[in-house]
Amino acid sequence: MKKWGILTLCLVLAGSLLAGCGNKPSEQAGDTTGSTSEGKTIVLGTSADFPPYEFHKMVDGKDQIVGFDIEIAKQIAADMGAKLEVKDMDFKALLGELSTGRVDFVISGMTPDETRRKQVDFSNNYYKAQQAVVVREADKDKYKTMDSLKGVSFGIQTGSIQEDIAKSIPGAKITGLGKINDIIMQLNSGRVDASIMEKPVAEAFIKNVKGLTIAEAVPEYQEDGYAIGVKKGNKELVDQINKTLDRLKSENKIDQFVSEASDLAAQK
Repeated sequence: MKKWGILTLCLVLAGSLLAGCGNKPSEQAGDTTGSTSEGKTIVLGTSADFPPYEFHKMVDGKDQIVGFDIEIAKQIAADMGAKLEVKDMDFKALLGELSTGRVDFVISGMTPDETRRKQVDFSNNYYKAQQAVVVREADKDKYKTMDSLKGVSFGIQTGSIQEDIAKSIPGAKITGLGKINDIIMQLNSGRVDASIMEKPVAEAFIKNVKGLTIAEAVPEYQEDGYAIGVKKGNKELVDQINKTLDRLKSENKIDQFVSEASDLAAQK
């Protein structure tokens, strides 16, 4: 539940294969933003099924990837004077794509736990959200406590913090899926009984999907919030991203982005 050699460095090392800066072939699953006279591109990896963080939306007749994580990525690119390219993929593939350099940075509601820190470096945290249990409306009264979820079948996004939470529930039967949309379909059709999601994500889905609700049971999970993933050793990019995050926090822009993205996700 997602860089880059700063522009000065890119100019000095133009022509080299520096992670995060360079002209890359277009493989995007979303729109691109920003531009520079030098034509530098920074590639974002994300799993765009996580409203209001990142999700697909028809805007002006075009399918675009939007959300408050995307707005943060646009700001990072703008501060670097770079063009932003967005690649959409399964959440479980993100760190591998980052480690191999096929994407420059990852923003996807990702918690910087110790396992992930062994693979990649992270920025400072930029947001923290509560967890929620999503169930069918008809079953809401069954699940008032976490104990009531023992032995229940869960649809969970593979590789997520929510998967760890579900595994801690005694007897939980877990179906791992790559996309939240697929989990919602499984839940609505009765193939699984519940799912665990970030609360803003859960709220966005239940506004648009009939028959689902948030249960009274609340997962207890201590985590530090979300951060942006960068290829290991790229300290200059981490510093550049942290500088942008500090600016956004000082301007209260992140809360603004969250509010705007939540409103957009709720629109039909």
